[in-house]
Amino acid sequence: MSGEVLQVDDNSCCASCGITANDDMKLKICTACKLVRYCSVKCQKDHRSKHKRACKKRVAELRDEILFQQPESSNFGDCPICCLPHPIDRTNLSCHATVMSCCGKIICVGCNRANQIREIEESLQQICPFCRYLVPETVEEADKLLMRRVEANDPLSLVEVGKQCGIEGDNAGAFKYWTKAAELGDAEAHFCLFILYHDGKAVEKDRKKAVYHLEHSAIAGHHYARYNLGCIDQNTGRIERAVKHWIIAANLGLDDAVQKLKESFHWGDVSKEDFAAALRGHQAAVDATKSPQRSEAAIEMDSTNLMSEVLDAMDDCASCGITANDNIELKKCTACKLVRYCSVKCQKEHRPKHKRACKKRAAELHDEILFQQPESSHLGDCPICCLPHPVGKTKTVTMGCCSKIICDGCDYGNKKREIAKSLQQRCPFCRHPAPKTVEEADKNSLRRVESNDPVSLNEVG
Repeated sequence: MSGEVLQVDDNSCCASCGITANDDMKLKICTACKLVRYCSVKCQKDHRSKHKRACKKRVAELRDEILFQQPESSNFGDCPICCLPHPIDRTNLSCHATVMSCCGKIICVGCNRANQIREIEESLQQICPFCRYLVPETVEEADKLLMRRVEANDPLSLVEVGKQCGIEGDNAGAFKYWTKAAELGDAEAHFCLFILYHDGKAVEKDRKKAVYHLEHSAIAGHHYARYNLGCIDQNTGRIERAVKHWIIAANLGLDDAVQKLKESFHWGDVSKEDFAAALRGHQAAVDATKSPQRSEAAIEMDSTNLMSEVLDAMDDCASCGITANDNIELKKCTACKLVRYCSVKCQKEHRPKHKRACKKRAAELHDEILFQQPESSHLGDCPICCLPHPVGKTKTVTMGCCSKIICDGCDYGNKKREIAKSLQQRCPFCRHPAPKTVEEADKNSLRRVESNDPVSLNEVG
């Protein structure tokens, strides 16, 4: 089919019949491509066969202009108190945030902790740091506030209620709330709908609708929606588009996107300049989310979680809580030495909760050993005079017969004594006769190697 478009000097003529717009004739623009105008529906239908191809191409171009535009921030936005961007890595304690059920605002961990400290020091009631509403004391009160926000069509509250329905297995209810939130432009709601259409939960599997919601979510700044779009384009062979998606996701601060760009750079699919710019953008996005208050809160949360975990797991299985007895022996975590488990199954189930604290404690234990001052150098002491060997190994002699390292002073004293008394040359430690040839010395060394002597193994190596 021909895709030629009638070339018009301006948009004041009908693209089909060529009639000029005037006071009595108003031309209507093509709502898809925004390029041409028509005087009537009949002219639009007559011109459709010629315009269809160019129209679709322009629509795709307009869509890509919107799709590949770098969002100003992620879908989490900024904390309304400190006005710093919310981090997107929710596995990091410094990235934790609190969704206030009273006003639907997301408060960062730093501002939330500062507000709690102020309330404790001044003996004040616990209130929301944004809207100053009293913090609900029970789960029922919090649910009532959340449903009040749902009735007010708050997108964040609609998404949260939808997630609760999903946890309870009510996918139809989740679809209802997420659809409403998506209509209000919520990125997380679009991403949740993508999952439903992709997996076929509560709705029939529909790839077009799944990609549609994924694109809307990415346009609104959802980092993982953007990352998944890149993976989809990669699987379909559109590497250039995939790289564009990953660069945008990296500029939002997503580590997984950086990893994909590393792989693409390795295969030559992304230039050195673009890769370097993406790394700088990623670091800038991560640095923009940092603050001293958030770091202090993360350290406090980490130490609190670690201590509570240790206290809870002293005599009980950290996963199922069973107490040690004559029939059940609890085994320590070999990495951190803090918690105990009754079985390998319990250890695997508890791994996601324990992983961060375990890695931190294992690093602390490793550092305790690493930064401990050694009693002496690796050369040790001379077995004759019992003085430490100097670090310069040229000032020592390794004996092939017994593998002892003799300092040059003791070696010189022994040789002087043997010459003065005309004695046979012997090892000053084991008194074995000194080898007269290189072959004899090599035999002595190999004999020590066979007995797995570390010094001899090192020398032969």
